[in-house]
Order: sequence, then structure tokens, then C-alpha cells
Amino acid sequence: MTQKFIGADLVANPEQILRLQAAARGDQPADLAIRGGRVLALHNREILERDVLIVGQHIAAVTPPGRLEATAEIDASDQFVAPTFIDVHLHIEYTMLTPGELARLVVPKGTTTVLADPNCLANVVGTRGADAMASTATPMRIFQQISHKIPRVPDLELGGAVMPEEDVLDRLSAVNVATLGESNPFDLDISAARKAHTAIAAGRRLTGHTARIADEPLWAYLAGGVSDDHNAFNTAEVIDRLRLGVMITVMSGSMNDNVPLVFEDVDAVAGGFDYMSFCADDRHVEDLRDEGHIDHHVRSAIAQGVPAIEAYRMASLNAAQYYRLDHLLGSITPSRLADVMILDDLDDVRPSLVIVGGEVAGRDGEATFANPDTMPDWVRNTVHLPGDFGPDLFRVEADAAPDEVAVVRAMEMYDGYFKRAIEAELPVVDGSVVPDPSIDIAKITVVDRHHGTDTRATGFVRGFGLTRGALGITSNCENQNLVVVGTSDEDLAHATRTLEQIGGGYVCVADGEVLASVPLPLGGIMSDQPWEQVYDESIAANQAAASLGCEIASPYMILAFVGLAGVPDYGLTEKGLIDTMTQSFIPVLLCCRCPQHVHTG
Repeated sequence: MTQKFIGADLVANPEQILRLQAAARGDQPADLAIRGGRVLALHNREILERDVLIVGQHIAAVTPPGRLEATAEIDASDQFVAPTFIDVHLHIEYTMLTPGELARLVVPKGTTTVLADPNCLANVVGTRGADAMASTATPMRIFQQISHKIPRVPDLELGGAVMPEEDVLDRLSAVNVATLGESNPFDLDISAARKAHTAIAAGRRLTGHTARIADEPLWAYLAGGVSDDHNAFNTAEVIDRLRLGVMITVMSGSMNDNVPLVFEDVDAVAGGFDYMSFCADDRHVEDLRDEGHIDHHVRSAIAQGVPAIEAYRMASLNAAQYYRLDHLLGSITPSRLADVMILDDLDDVRPSLVIVGGEVAGRDGEATFANPDTMPDWVRNTVHLPGDFGPDLFRVEADAAPDEVAVVRAMEMYDGYFKRAIEAELPVVDGSVVPDPSIDIAKITVVDRHHGTDTRATGFVRGFGLTRGALGITSNCENQNLVVVGTSDEDLAHATRTLEQIGGGYVCVADGEVLASVPLPLGGIMSDQPWEQVYDESIAANQAAASLGCEIASPYMILAFVGLAGVPDYGLTEKGLIDTMTQSFIPVLLCCRCPQHVHTG
């Protein structure tokens, strides 16, 4: 691809520049004037009574009230006028929505630009999946964080598809690519170095993922060019990373809300406000609908004591400046895109009007546009299992007498998707290790759903609270395989087969009955239905999980991340249990009750 600066296609052309200048001089009227609002002048942290003059897609001038003429006017007296929000790191697929449906939901809330890593669909169908997630005909701007490596850890997982290194390198100079996507902190090979070099040379940032690492592992990761982090979750981590020049992209997703933690001691981190922005990372439709998107971050930060002007900077100007988009976005200043919102209350953060590129896109929380997007047929029918995938395939064989127990390695979920390594004694029934709901130990299996094989790996997990039944998904991170967690092999098999029948998605089953399902036929990870329907289905699925004893607020999102090989302490792929620090396979079974009986697999 021809190398161009980020967003070159959104810059005003020569004829448009002349029109902007003519309106700013007063030689001709602007297309639209937002009159008399209190405009957030974010560069110097002022709020000024001003008119905003718009010509076409861009801002022509910001002037004292009544200074210049316009063909159309919006009265913003006694209201605030702010730039719209930017989400600096999002996996759209984990909303369960297509880009166009996501836009219908979040643009009216003020988020009009997302930096999106399409690694989920890329893991299912390869490079063309990443390209399919690159744009939408709706008023939401997508800048890609081009996926770093597909599959993420090929030595530890099969994955569903491959994104060749040359495809990644080629796309790093595209006008719609803002960063190289997040990478495994332990991936220190020459291919990763080539991608880092190409990205930096093309003026792109390197998105980071520094979950619970510090000192030498962190320093090595940053030495490779990574320059932001959405995993910092407390004051000490924030300060540590700020001292190293890291942009803190404060995350609030469906698994973790780091905003209250990051701003627990506002004074301690205030010196780094300019180096903070916001992201949702992985956030389900119900949380976007009920709590909000970046508007939620801003409300929460202000509630923690962050000055409102600083919170709005984090959500717009800081993000645009750091990711080299500020020639286009992030402020209400001349020549920038007219992405503007009008609010009654800065602290409440509920826009009454959202304008994108000079056109009204949201009014009183509702989208004023339809979603015309379609997805290609080749993203469908992506769940492939062999014909005989029954309960026996979920057995964990153990050499123990019926009245004995087996000692196993297990994962204990905490703080969202983090996993603590534990050991557990579990019953052996008919030569198979079985879960024990009385101590909250469930069986979890990752199944290859891409290649039609019976390749799978089974382990044990604490934290789901299931007393019966099973939950299942086809969207595990990273390789988008099928994952089921439950209390019996029969329920695990039933959940697996149900997922195949609906073409992928989320299911909740118990005693041979399907209690709830969220069909996600697009790659097994996105719905082809309006967001309102997906919202209702997801709420019902969460309630069904709760009826089985699961107390996790977002059980299906957590289930998607149990196996993640880049987050300590353990990971689980279709090939086995992984020690995330050594990036190597380890056996699930330790021993039976007799201490000398050590198993190797």
C-alpha cells in the first residue's frame, strides 16, 4: 500500500479548504452554526461562550457569539459543546454486534471514533476477517489496531486461521490504521521485532497488554516499542508506567472497571493526566446499553474527583494527540472534523445532540441513522465439529480407585479475567476425575471448532459458582474456539452440540434442556440482528446462568478469557494447560492421594 499519514482521506481537499477559509473570513455563510454554547477549549482548559461554524464535514471557525453568518443554526445557549469521544482500544466483536449496530448504540452516547483490533474475526477467517471489520457506512469512525499475530501463540494453540506477517506489515501504512495491535508480552521473536520496526517507521503506535507484569518482563516489553497499556489497575502501576512514558488507556469493560482503581488517589496521578485516555477493550452490549461506553468512563472519573475538563480531555484530545489523530479529531478547533456534541450537564455526560462530520447522528440518546452494513456470507457456518462429540470426550482419566481422589492443577478466577494457580482434590468416579460443585470446582474444556477434529483439552476452574448445568461459548480469547464449563460431562456435551446447532454464540444448558442462547452466526462471535434483540438475548442468558448458581456479572465474557495464554497464572487452549510465565504445557493431574504416584498428563 502507498504510505500515507493516518486519516489522510478525511482531510479537507483544496476546494473544501477554500470554502472553510471563506466562511471563516465572513465572505460566505457557513453551512451550520452552533450558537452561544459553552465550548470546551481543551488545549488550554477553558470553557468559553462561543459559536462553532461548520462547513461540510469540518469546523471553519470558533468565534465570539454572533460574529459570522450561517445557513442553518442550532441554539446551544446554556448548554455545553464538546468534542465527541474516542475509544482507544476496542474489540468490536466482543460487543456481539457488527460495527454498524455498535454505532447505532454508542454514537448517540457520544462515542464516534473507535480504535479497534479485529483479531477476533481474523482468528476465525484470517486477513479478510480483519479487513471486513475495517469500516462501516454508519457515522462511526473506525481506525484499526492491526492484529499483531494470528494465531497469537501458534506453538500453544491451533487457531482457526492465519494472518501472514506480510499482511500485517502491508497494512501498517494504511490511512485507516492507527496502531499495531496488542501483543503477547512474552513474544520476543524476530517477527515481532520486524512488525514493531515497521509500525514505528510508519508513524504508528504499538498497543500494549501488560497484565500483571513488572520489572524485567515489563521493561523488555516496552523496549520493543510498546507505548500504551490498558491493564494498569492501581495507583502504583499507573505511576510506574507513566514514569516509563506509557500512555495509560484506562479500561472499563465487562470484566474489569479500572476507572475507580486508577483514580482512587487522584492527586497522586494528576501529574500524568495528559498521558491518560479511555478504552472499553471488551464490553458486552448490555453493559454498553445500561452503563454506557466512553461516557461511562467520563462520568466515573469525574465522580472519583477528576476535574471535568481533564476527563473530557482524556476522552478526546489526549487520545487524538497520542495516536496522531489530532489533525482530524479531539478538539473543537478550525479545520478539524465537525464531530461535536451538545450536553446539558458536563458531569452527567448525556448528550442531547451528537453531530458527526457536520450531520446530526444522535438526538436524546437515540440514533438518527439506520445501519446499512452487510457482512459477507463467508463469515457464516464457522463451527465445525466431528459427528460423535459426546460426553466421553470430556473425561479426565485418572489411575485411582473409586474411593480415592485425584490432585489437580486448577485455575481460580479473580479480578475479572485473572487466574490464580491452585491445587484441588477431586473425586474419581469410574476412572474419571469429576468436578466438585461443593467447593466451586467446575470442569472446563476448550474444543477446536475450526477444523472438524475432536482436538480438545480439559481442565478445572474455580469461580463460576455453578451448582448444575453448563455454559458454553464460541468466542474464547485468543483463537475463538469453543469453550464449555460445567458440572457434568453430559451437560458439557449438550452445550457443545447446541453451540454447533445455532452456528456459534452463547448457551446455557442444564439437565438436557437449553435454558438460554445468544446465536452469533457471524464468525461464531457476532449477531446479525439489531442490537436491541441481542441485548434482550444476552440479559436472558445472564439470568439463566445465575439460576444455575453463577454469581459472575458477565459469565460468558469471563468464560471467553479463562484460557488466555497471555494472562497469569494459567492458560488453557485446545492443546492443553499452559504455564503463562514459561509459555509451556503442564499436566492437569498432579497425583492421586498416594504422594509417590505422579502423573505426567
